[in-house]
Amino acid sequence: MSKKKCCILYNQPLENASADELDVLDQVEFVEENLNEIGIETFRKGITVDFMKEISGLADGRTDFVFNLVESIIGKGELCYFIPALLNAYSIPYTGNSVEAIFVTTSKAFTAKSLKQAGINNPGGCPPSQSGQLIPGNSYIIKPVWEDGSLGITGDSVFTYMPEMIESLKKYDDTHWLIQDYIEGREFNISIISGETGPEVLPAAEMIFRDSWDDKPKIVDFKAKWEEDSFEFQNTVRDFPGDKLDQDLEKQISDIALKCWKIFGLKGYARIDMRVDKNNIPYVIEVNANPCLSPDSGLMAATRVAGLQFSEVIRRIISDLNN
Repeated sequence: MSKKKCCILYNQPLENASADELDVLDQVEFVEENLNEIGIETFRKGITVDFMKEISGLADGRTDFVFNLVESIIGKGELCYFIPALLNAYSIPYTGNSVEAIFVTTSKAFTAKSLKQAGINNPGGCPPSQSGQLIPGNSYIIKPVWEDGSLGITGDSVFTYMPEMIESLKKYDDTHWLIQDYIEGREFNISIISGETGPEVLPAAEMIFRDSWDDKPKIVDFKAKWEEDSFEFQNTVRDFPGDKLDQDLEKQISDIALKCWKIFGLKGYARIDMRVDKNNIPYVIEVNANPCLSPDSGLMAATRVAGLQFSEVIRRIISDLNN
C-alpha cells in the first residue's frame, strides 16, 4: 500500500519579515518531522500573492490532503480564509478549521458578535467611530480586528478614556480596529484538540506576569510574545496551575471552551483565550482557530502537560479533515 502524501501549506514570509511571521517556518519543520514519523510523505508549498494559481496547482492529485498552516497572505491576516475556500473549491481535503470558522474567528468583531448571541461573556466594545459612547474614567483596549499573535498590540493599547480622546480615536479605521473593555485580572489559554469521542480540553495554562510592572498593563502584547530582550517577554511566563486552580473556575473555563468549539464549528485544534476578573467571571477575549503549532507554542505546551506525544496530536488533527 502506497504512503499517503501531504502538502504542508504555509504563508511564505515576506522579505525582512518579523519574528511573528517567521515563526511559521518552525511550525512547518515541526509538523513535517512528525508527519514523516507516522509514515506520511510530505512536500512543502509556500503561499504568495499568486495563491489562487498555487492552490489550483494542487488539484492534480499529487497530494492526498493539505496540512494548512497559512496564517496570512502577503502579511495580511484578513486574507487567510481564502485558502480553505480555495481548497474547498478544488475538493482538496485539509486539516484544521473550515473557511467559515476561519473567517469568523479571524475577525475579533465577528467573534464578539457570535459570543454575545450565544450568551458567552465577552468584553463590551465598539468601533472607533463610536468612541463617544465610552465611559470616562473606564479602561479600554484598542485592537486590530484581523490580526493574531498580538500584532499591533502594545502597552499603549490599554487606555483610560477621557472625552477629549474622541478625535484621536476616530483616526483608527473601523474596518481594522476595535475598542473593547479592558478586563483587569488573570489570563488563561485553553487548548482543545479533536478526540475519538469529541473535542478534548487540555490542561489550562495561565499567563503569569512576574516582577514589578509598575503602570504597565498586564497583557500579552507583541513584545511579550516576540521580543526576547524586552521586559515584557522576560516577565511573562506560561504556567499550568493544575490542582492549584480553583475547581469551579476550572470547570467554568473548560465548559466555555467547549461551547466555543461548538458555536464556531471548530475542528482539529483550537485555543480559546480568556481573562478572568476579580469576581472570578471569565470573559472570552479571542478564539484561535488553527493556533500556532511550533514546539514552544501554548498548544504544544498543553499537550506535553497532558502527556500526549505530538505524533498523536498530528494523528488526531488529520483524523478530523475537512473533505
